[in-house]
Amino acid sequence: MKVIENYFYTKSHEWIQLLEDGTALIGLSDYAQNELGDLVFVNLPEVGDDLIVGEMFADVESVKAVSDVFAPINGKVLEINEELLDAPQKINEDPYGAWFVKVEGDVKPETLLDATAYQEYLTELEA
Repeated sequence: MKVIENYFYTKSHEWIQLLEDGTALIGLSDYAQNELGDLVFVNLPEVGDDLIVGEMFADVESVKAVSDVFAPINGKVLEINEELLDAPQKINEDPYGAWFVKVEGDVKPETLLDATAYQEYLTELEA
């Protein structure tokens, strides 16, 4: 499974990319999209919605199941990736390019997994 070095992750398989302007992009990890299989639908929040750590903010539907996507940080949705609404398969094709939302918020890296810790977590799951 591909893990990007300078991203942060959660144990529920969301990733967070911190941007230079202080905002963050959030998406679903390669591991998650692989486990779900071919994605056929994605439901995203509205611009202006508040994200609360640990609460569902989106969901994805695959040929196997429907899965909730949880907020890894507190914040306000500044932008959604509308391209995913028409082409959810982009998450399968490029999980780290297919971000769900751009958020302005309170990013606390100490509450997240870095790439090394996430890779170790994935190794434990596959054992």
